[in-house]
Amino acid sequence: MIFEKLKDIIADQLSVDADEVTMDSNIQDDLGADSLDVVDLITTIEDEFDLSIPDEAVEEIKTVGDIANYIEKNTDAE
Repeated sequence: MIFEKLKDIIADQLSVDADEVTMDSNIQDDLGADSLDVVDLITTIEDEFDLSIPDEAVEEIKTVGDIANYIEKNTDAE
């Protein structure tokens, strides 16, 4: 499942407990990511899910759910 994989990636990269990562978690406000963390996170997600996320889309991503929805719409991952 996309969310489970995302949760592991985010918890690992941001050094937060996986239980803190929910679909509604705001990446910066709730999980404490700064702009560099977001760039690193997007790069890891792109590699993991074999996709490219354009800058315009990154600007729209605020929550874990936003990332999961983007991945679902732009890959055939399950």
